[in-house]
Amino acid sequence: MPPSSNKPVFNALASPITETPPTPKRTDPANHPIKGLNLAILFSSLTLVSFLSMLDTSIIGTAIPHITSDFHALADIGWYVSAYTLGAATLQPLSGKLYTFFSTKLVFLSFVFMFEAGSLICGVASSSAVFIVGRAVAGLGVSGILNGALTVIAASVEKSRSPMYTGFFFAVAQMGVVVGPLVGGGLTQLVSWRWCFYLNLPAGGVAALILTFIHFPEVVKKEPVSFALLRKVAPELDLFGFVLFVPPSILFILALQFGSGNTYAWDSATVVGCLVGSGVLFVLFILWEWKMGDRAMIPGNLFKKRVVSVSYAFGICNAICMLVASNFLPTFFQAVKGDGPSLSGVHLLPSILGQLLFTMSTGALVSKLGYYLPWAFGGSVILTIGNGLVSTFSSTTSVGKWVGYQIVMGVGRGVILQLPLIAVQNAVAPPQIPIAMAVLVFIQNFGVSIGITISNAVFAQTLIKAVRRYAPSISPQAVLDAGSIAGAVRDLAIGHEGELDGILRAYSEGLSNVFYLLVGFSCAAVVLSLGMGWVDVRKKKETGKPTEDPQVKAEKMEG
Repeated sequence: MPPSSNKPVFNALASPITETPPTPKRTDPANHPIKGLNLAILFSSLTLVSFLSMLDTSIIGTAIPHITSDFHALADIGWYVSAYTLGAATLQPLSGKLYTFFSTKLVFLSFVFMFEAGSLICGVASSSAVFIVGRAVAGLGVSGILNGALTVIAASVEKSRSPMYTGFFFAVAQMGVVVGPLVGGGLTQLVSWRWCFYLNLPAGGVAALILTFIHFPEVVKKEPVSFALLRKVAPELDLFGFVLFVPPSILFILALQFGSGNTYAWDSATVVGCLVGSGVLFVLFILWEWKMGDRAMIPGNLFKKRVVSVSYAFGICNAICMLVASNFLPTFFQAVKGDGPSLSGVHLLPSILGQLLFTMSTGALVSKLGYYLPWAFGGSVILTIGNGLVSTFSSTTSVGKWVGYQIVMGVGRGVILQLPLIAVQNAVAPPQIPIAMAVLVFIQNFGVSIGITISNAVFAQTLIKAVRRYAPSISPQAVLDAGSIAGAVRDLAIGHEGELDGILRAYSEGLSNVFYLLVGFSCAAVVLSLGMGWVDVRKKKETGKPTEDPQVKAEKMEG
């Protein structure tokens, strides 16, 4: 295919480039498919690395109680998750542009190296602060792994077989999220929570080593890396937008963390200053992105489409409900119920299996029946009921109740998990799909960063107040320092045995308020689902009539 200097250049998750100084030359990946053993090795290695990156999002849940106890930093729970998801969100839009202009292999292996380095820092961390840094570095690495793998797969297989490979890739990679709590609980109980991160080193290292010696087909021809190329590409990367985005994000999370962890009062100059500074810098970021237009890190034209913007908001609510619950439920089973890490992972199986079963079945049913809006609405209602039921958990909750309530919550999460992606794909013209998907992943990660920090603030503040009310002889700071493993929580009552029930009640109340917050997010999802578009996503049979342009169809749908 001849080079084009007038059309935008895309890769699997890249943003459209309307002015392209380097002008990469297009090649047709279907002309250069990989077959046989080479394809099997390449595909397996890419899938393994992506599985590890997804595993890292949930494996920490059952390990958090031990981590907080080892570091005496219960108030840092929010950072353990938000640092990772914020890192993943920060470089997500930028990573697509890097894959557009630079060697796919070089960029992908660079992100894998960053992920491995972050995992190593987490494994050897001697303090909560070092651990948080490691999580942030690992998150930065993850930001380019998934979309890089999809880019390589698209260039490596025949177009007719690409959907099959992509579907299998997603199925295996997302299993990492599902089995994370079980793996994390087992490693924490049998070896150490540090092996939740050491695990990535040999597995990811071997995969990266194999990928180093395998040829990566390119979707577009790339110029060799040079300072001249860097100078030409730099204006297209919206680096200034990236610089403007990071500080306000960190300042906002710092404000929530400082206030919730009793480091500073909520009305202190430090907390208020962080919030004001964050707000001012966010305004500057939005103004800059508007000025950059299609070259922006986050193109604003996508948000002008009602179905897309509503689906983005729906996706944020969904992601927050899933990851906040995954990271706080182990605290209930370990701190309140007295489970060990492995058993707490096993006790999460009702929600895990419910989610897994309905994620797969809902995707198949939407493909068969066509319309996703009823599933989005119904799944959100079920999730709201499930979150409400889980909010009633206490030290006296029976096995039948905590199993049944988790199943309801898991079914709701499974039904709606992939619906934002389906809605966005069908709301934009085909050339816009890559950037639309990149922004969806970006805002979900960023939303989770904020949501988990707010949840942690709710939990910590409720716990402090509840301990003063139900166990007045126990220091709230001692509770925060104890973390949330079963033994440490019960050791708080040594010499105050009569107040153990009060301590457990305080933990239960803190967790209940977290799930009340999730009820709010899932209620918002119910309302948002009604604006996601009444669209039949089934492929229409050829009738000999001209096919309506997808962009026109999307605009009619919004109207």
